[in-house]
Amino acid sequence: MAESLAHDCIPFGYELDEDHQLLRDSIREFARGVVAPGAMERDIKGEFPAEVIRQLGEMGYQGICVPEEFGGAGLDALASAIVVEELSYADASVGVINSVQNSLVIDPILKFGTTEQKRKWLPKMASGEWLNCFSLSEAGSGSDAGAMKCRAELKGDHWVINGTKLWVTNGAEADVVLLFVRTEDTDRRNASCLLVPKNTPGLTVGKHEDKLGIRGSSTTELIFENCKVPAENLLGERGQGLRIALTAIDGGRLGIAAQALGIAQAALDRSTKYAIERKQFGKSLSDFQAIQWKIADMATRIAASRALLYKGCWIKAQAGHSLHIPAMAKVYAAETATFCANQAIQIFGGMGYCREGEVERYLRDAKITEIYEGTSEMQRMTIAETLVAHPERLTDI
Repeated sequence: MAESLAHDCIPFGYELDEDHQLLRDSIREFARGVVAPGAMERDIKGEFPAEVIRQLGEMGYQGICVPEEFGGAGLDALASAIVVEELSYADASVGVINSVQNSLVIDPILKFGTTEQKRKWLPKMASGEWLNCFSLSEAGSGSDAGAMKCRAELKGDHWVINGTKLWVTNGAEADVVLLFVRTEDTDRRNASCLLVPKNTPGLTVGKHEDKLGIRGSSTTELIFENCKVPAENLLGERGQGLRIALTAIDGGRLGIAAQALGIAQAALDRSTKYAIERKQFGKSLSDFQAIQWKIADMATRIAASRALLYKGCWIKAQAGHSLHIPAMAKVYAAETATFCANQAIQIFGGMGYCREGEVERYLRDAKITEIYEGTSEMQRMTIAETLVAHPERLTDI
């Protein structure tokens, strides 16, 4: 891996520079040579890709944006997106595991953590020794994060946590939980963020969800019963939790957009290859205009999705802030992934509907990208509200 990548990422619509190309080539070789061969078997079994994740950690991809002083690769937002896209091309479960590690947990520690917290937590995360999970959602608190009921009370020099969290990606395997809890009674917006080691007494893993897709990634319930963590495990300020959560999710949108993009690209590549090779009525499927238009629509949507994703990464790498560009990237890439997966099944015909053809997995994996880290409906609300409040930003698109 290149020692560092320039932090003046590519402008909207431009080609990757040499460093990013080298990174892409390296992770692509690993993803297609190591990750892809076992993807379908892991999907069928619902098996966590432990060995793949171990290797990703050894190669520096589990802490790709962590500064070198804390043991990371010191790369940028675009580098992180490239890694997630290439991993998701091979196996979307591996892609989201890597995305959560970097965008939802490491990024908030980098932004809100003290120097002491960074020194304590980041090196083991960057090396892959520790896997992370992000725990915000509850039974009555999904898009409405302020409705959370899981509580933490400060008693002396410890926080005591009680409550239940749901839909935690990496929940079964994570070593560290980035947990959002209610710490105030006066305002529903006042939550706090705690770093909770998985081996803490009082923390147990509950139900494992049996999911439609991304079946190689665990999604679990976490139960806290008088779970005590040191007061120093508070990330940011008390009452700042929702700000931290929303900031993390803003970055996480780029990770999920990259995941969706990888799925979409895999669907296009498999469909094009199959259409060229498959013969019907004495011709290749690719000779029929109906199939050509499907391929054209898939490719066009992918190109637009990648441009939006790279624009969002460029803004993030400049230490800028944008709500609508990451939201646009996420909603468009997610719906593109579902569209392309559906078209792939149609091009493959009956074989596409069967596991043997493997493309049915793309559709099952794609659907969740329209739901987690902000539904498509929430993304559209964010885009519209931002542009109505700041119409001058229409020129930023």
